[in-house]
Amino acid sequence: MSWYLDSVYERNKESPYTFYAPSKEVIEMLNIGDIVKLIFVETDNDGYVGERMWVEINHMQGKNFKGILTNVPLNLKDLKNGQEIIFQTEHICDTEYEDPTSSEWDYYFNAKIIVSNDVLERNEFNFMLRDNPKDEQDSGWSVLSGYEDDEFLNNPDNLQYISIGEILNIDDSILSFIEAQPLCAYERNDEYLFYKIDDYDWDTYLNE
Repeated sequence: MSWYLDSVYERNKESPYTFYAPSKEVIEMLNIGDIVKLIFVETDNDGYVGERMWVEINHMQGKNFKGILTNVPLNLKDLKNGQEIIFQTEHICDTEYEDPTSSEWDYYFNAKIIVSNDVLERNEFNFMLRDNPKDEQDSGWSVLSGYEDDEFLNNPDNLQYISIGEILNIDDSILSFIEAQPLCAYERNDEYLFYKIDDYDWDTYLNE
């Protein structure tokens, strides 16, 4: 077979704040006749090539399902519209139902944060600062590795504006203070734990 179904649970483990997995509550809403989205992955390709397609459920028993593919595959071989698909709960990446956890996912995807390229390269950050947000999407947070110098930070090409979920994938311990009111700054101590910098030089920061 030239394709397989991707495990949503495994993908979510790798990126728990940016790869959505339907909650247990949503899965329990499913009935025969509902449509669910699955990720079909091509096995013959060296890279990851997948198509997300809808399947209409015609049989369900516990975590096991059968259904009919309702989309027309673009590239995948051995797949056609109307084909029966056997799958399990772990393969369902989306449903028609509103997820009770959707507000959390909206925050992870929509709230934006400034991050240095060095953070993304190292997969590590050690300093966080929250300014007043500029708009609804802006969280106000800036995240640094702590290894950047002034020359690096003065080059806007070395900074990115990304979803806050991407930073949470690296370290979600910051959820304990992510709602802290601006102006505030945090850095890691010798035990790799974040603490609030009470004497941060805000006058210099605000006048730069």
